[in-house]
Amino acid sequence: MTPKMPRLHPPLSLVISTKRPLIAELFATYFLVFAGCGAITVNIDKKNLVGQTGIAIVWGSAVMVMVYTVGHVSGAHINPAVTIAFASCKRFPWKQVPGYVIAQILASTLATGTLRLILSGKHDHFVGNSPPGSDLQSLAMETIITFYLMFVITSVATDDRATGQLAGVAIGSTVVLNAMFAGPISGASMNPARSIGPAVVWNEYKGLWVYILGPTVGAIGGAWAYNTLRFIDKPLKEIMKGESQQ
Repeated sequence: MTPKMPRLHPPLSLVISTKRPLIAELFATYFLVFAGCGAITVNIDKKNLVGQTGIAIVWGSAVMVMVYTVGHVSGAHINPAVTIAFASCKRFPWKQVPGYVIAQILASTLATGTLRLILSGKHDHFVGNSPPGSDLQSLAMETIITFYLMFVITSVATDDRATGQLAGVAIGSTVVLNAMFAGPISGASMNPARSIGPAVVWNEYKGLWVYILGPTVGAIGGAWAYNTLRFIDKPLKEIMKGESQQ
């Protein structure tokens, strides 16, 4: 009889290497939601000490930091709507979408669960999203502001003619702008994972569909809109060189 060969397991370093993008998305989304929802909790506890502007700055700054931190590892999607939008226009493989989305939602759930565990008792406030007015109003707002956000992301992340070094600043600033004016209207989620995590932790699902459908539709629209405008793939320096020779 031929002896059975021992089953070989891939080395831990190889497993980690192949899962690095998912680990990066997990960490980045966790820190984003922990910081943003933490700011909301502090603002409630301290009677509007942080304020709407402060909360918007925290969300935008957290996005900017994570883009620069893990952008080179996973692309720093930190948002299921962004992942799906990139895949819809063939800028990201569909086979990787489920893993990214699961990592992002899991991270958001863990982050809000951590906040609820730390800030228990009188500090326990629901930090999820539910439409302040009608569902339709919030749906329209979430769709539009996520369209705007994804339009910017697609430009700075996929077009060589854009200034890639400033991608984090551009994306973070867009989040700040959207959150400042849309926060009181819809909550300015722009991210299904950001809304799903708190909903699961607090078991509050009222209007959650708005924050899944709106950002997803808006992100797909924003990605396709910019790709429609991108009528040439040449870098800016080649375009300028060609014009100077005419």
